[in-house]
Amino acid sequence: MPKKKSQPRSPKTTGSSLDLRPVVVALGLGSNLGEQEATLRRAVRALSRHLSAPRLSSPYSTQALCDPDQPRFLNAVLVASCTLEPEQILGLAKAIEWLAGRRGGPRYGPRPLDVDLLVYGALSIDRPDLVVPHPRLRQRKFVLCPLAEIAPELPVPPDEATAASLLEALPNDQDIDKLTWSIPPI
Repeated sequence: MPKKKSQPRSPKTTGSSLDLRPVVVALGLGSNLGEQEATLRRAVRALSRHLSAPRLSSPYSTQALCDPDQPRFLNAVLVASCTLEPEQILGLAKAIEWLAGRRGGPRYGPRPLDVDLLVYGALSIDRPDLVVPHPRLRQRKFVLCPLAEIAPELPVPPDEATAASLLEALPNDQDIDKLTWSIPPI
């Protein structure tokens, strides 16, 4: 008797069955404490164990938006395919932040690592514990520059505007410098 081919999985719950098909996700990474590049490389490697076909942007050096007296951030974006649900990605991101030394602190304060779920396919979620797409993605050049670098045509819900068009619409008032990785993370 021939084996049944397993079906691709997608994050949709129908009744009591879970159907998981790969979905494109975008994750933002940032650090402004400690060995920033090494921290981002470790985070990328840890995330990549759970993702398929990861693409990583160049690193970008940026001024903190809410408190310019903080150290500069090193930011990057990782785009990949995965079968994890949004809540699982959030849990993974928080665990990786914890391992990097992130503990409580002031909102928008300095941190060794920040991992944000920016986009999860065409899904829009608005809950107290999870908002997707990221609620400030469209205002942040430090997210849109690296996102447009590696996935310019990525549609961002709810209107499916592309990463490149969102970047083009931003005013040029945020301090950002494109860098190169000293050691490629992936």
